[in-house]
Amino acid sequence: MTPEEKARQTIDRKLDAAGWIVQDFKTLNLGAGRGIAVREYPTDTGPADYVLFVDREAVGVIEAKRDEAAENITAAEGQTERYGGALLKWRVKTTPLPFLFESTAQIIRFTDGRDPAPRSRELFHFFRPEQLAQWSQVDLSRKIPTTNPRAYCSNVSVPNEPLAQRSAHHAEEDQRRLHERTRLLRRITG
Repeated sequence: MTPEEKARQTIDRKLDAAGWIVQDFKTLNLGAGRGIAVREYPTDTGPADYVLFVDREAVGVIEAKRDEAAENITAAEGQTERYGGALLKWRVKTTPLPFLFESTAQIIRFTDGRDPAPRSRELFHFFRPEQLAQWSQVDLSRKIPTTNPRAYCSNVSVPNEPLAQRSAHHAEEDQRRLHERTRLLRRITG
């Protein structure tokens, strides 16, 4: 098994843990669930490693890389943008896909292409289909609050995830909730 195939197996497991149904293009069934991740989806610039569909609409793309490429994973952002802006088979819209991911078996990076100044951020987990569906409905002229991208990650347990990483994720969630409560109280009490 090649290093890239090993990385894809891990990416498949992470997508499954976040609520995505992973399918091959040859057996594509967009009605199988709300969130479908399709492997090797054809585009006019070549097959994308994964195209993400929410409610039968393409919303994102994942560029999979082997673990050895993890040090320079941001170098794959250009390739991901190319697939995100490519014409997809059976897609009527010609606007670029907004949600761009680069991933190895260990690292996930995310870019929201709708941000005024898009930049990638590292994540612990893939977002759930419901989160991307919610973001897809947001007015594109408004910036999505992404100061803490991990706050929007699926809260799922990934096999073999280090305990410290899980603990840090939960501590960050608690800190974010406390900050939101404090901000709301200040707004209410003046």
